[in-house]
Amino acid sequence: MQSDVIIIGAGLSGLRLASLLADRGGDFLVIEARGKVGGRVLSETIAGAGFDLGPAWFWPGQPRIAALVQALGLPVFDQYCDGALSYEDERGQVQRGRGWASMQGSYRIEGGVAALTQRLADRLPAERLLLNHAVTGLTYAQGGVHVATSRGVIKAQRVVLALPPRLAAQWNFAPALPAAVLAAMQGVATWMAGQAKAVAVYDRAFWREAGLSGDATSRIGPMVEVHDASPLQLAPAALFGFIGVPPEGRRDVEALRQAVIAQLVRLFGPSAADPVALWVKDWASDPFTATVLDQRPALSHPDGRPLEALRGFWDGRLLASGSETAKTFAGYLEGALEAAEASFASLQKPL
Repeated sequence: MQSDVIIIGAGLSGLRLASLLADRGGDFLVIEARGKVGGRVLSETIAGAGFDLGPAWFWPGQPRIAALVQALGLPVFDQYCDGALSYEDERGQVQRGRGWASMQGSYRIEGGVAALTQRLADRLPAERLLLNHAVTGLTYAQGGVHVATSRGVIKAQRVVLALPPRLAAQWNFAPALPAAVLAAMQGVATWMAGQAKAVAVYDRAFWREAGLSGDATSRIGPMVEVHDASPLQLAPAALFGFIGVPPEGRRDVEALRQAVIAQLVRLFGPSAADPVALWVKDWASDPFTATVLDQRPALSHPDGRPLEALRGFWDGRLLASGSETAKTFAGYLEGALEAAEASFASLQKPL
């Protein structure tokens, strides 16, 4: 099997790059280690409503994603923030009206962000998207690149790494990457990789009925920050939280789930005790997202500028893409699209 361009990674950046190439009639393949598209985009569904366990928001001043969701006909709505804020101190005592609505002014996509990545995937020819193809190595030989996967070798003229650089740094490269290039790839933190997130779904938004916004901050946890994650139609409703417990303290999943429910009861009352569904996603334990270097949440957005060291490597046949490589919005959904556009522009230049 062979193709002019191989895009490694079917997250938002890889899928957007594929759609740009498809619009130009380009010869490409998208290969993905997981059995689904989206990468770090993950939306669980109940009764047709989508609930995000990966990225969930975009903001004003991010033109690419705003234009794309409009072009794809995806409804967008404001993050809910009306009502009293909640603050939980280190003793578990809850105060109202203290804190901040940190996601106020952001936008969410009806159906979850996975509605966006799935819409992009559905527009691609089915034969151009290969799932369950985990990459193990790249070899530059005979004027092209051989991509070794769990299902065989695929040949290409150029390869786009549309995934976190640290994941790619684990592969076998022949000839070997220069030490400076490898260090640059390992030095770019994977956004969200050290995080764990929880979503609790309920049959109604009882916190809104009590005059609460659903926004909460906590000094005791396990969630350090909570937001209303309800869909526009409010049926069902949901609360979403960032878990502040480090990865080594999250290994007992059942204990963590019980602690999440107990905290929601403290914050929002006894109605929070019996969710319709409770999902906990620990991205730090996802081998297609995180490496050993990612076992702590990144404290700032990634800086992909060191990856300029890859430019021109293997006669320009190897390109770094993905949200971490974006110059302006690294780590954001907007950054994934920014990186896709930059990679597309590079691919239009002859070798």
